[in-house]
Amino acid sequence: MDMPLLNRPLVLFLVTVIGLWLATRGGAALRSRLALPESARADFGIVLGAILTLLGLIVGFTFSMATTRYDLRKSLEEEEANAIGTEYVRVDFLPAENAARLKEMLRKYTELRVEFYDAQYGERLTRINDETAKLQDELWTTTAQAAMAQPTPLAALASSGMNDVLNSQGYTQAAWWNRIPRAAWILLFLIAIMATLLLGYGATGRWNQLSLVLPVAIGISFFLIADIDAPRGGVIHVRAVNIEALNQSLNGH
Repeated sequence: MDMPLLNRPLVLFLVTVIGLWLATRGGAALRSRLALPESARADFGIVLGAILTLLGLIVGFTFSMATTRYDLRKSLEEEEANAIGTEYVRVDFLPAENAARLKEMLRKYTELRVEFYDAQYGERLTRINDETAKLQDELWTTTAQAAMAQPTPLAALASSGMNDVLNSQGYTQAAWWNRIPRAAWILLFLIAIMATLLLGYGATGRWNQLSLVLPVAIGISFFLIADIDAPRGGVIHVRAVNIEALNQSLNGH
């Protein structure tokens, strides 16, 4: 993601409110220099209404994109837990020595997956990813060696299960990288700025008391979208509830 601000929903909220409020002030300053004729006010109202409607539609569409990605991450977390749990049982099809080693590595791997879901951006996440990649290599190498030493249908089933474990992690990682496109955010901001600029330009009466209403409302919308879309920022997260339960179960054995 090339826009770090999107990983900080609260900061995004503040920036949005301030930026859009300044846009309304800019519209008011433009009105003081270039007054809107009364004869054009009806047409101006149509344009403003159309811009606000368009903004609402795009906000709703973007929110739908964010929730879809959030639901996908939750679904993949469940699938990953199932894959690990199934393979933990299947390794018993391999020679006892290999099975014991693989079970120990799977327990450690499960702990790393729990840490992955809890980690924030930074050195800890880099360490977790490095350790996960190294452990995946060890898991596959051990499984492959055991399967080749004992080439039976059951050993092949254990190998297939390990492949599912590794693939599920890749799918999860891809889903966490799959964020709302930067172009969609830029479009949102441009239309929001245009809407608040026009609002400030056409406002009359008690405008000063109401000038923050629309910026705050848009800021809350942007905050919610960014919060749902940011896997490691904000307050709404995909918790590894299934992997945590699996980790407790494996460590209890």
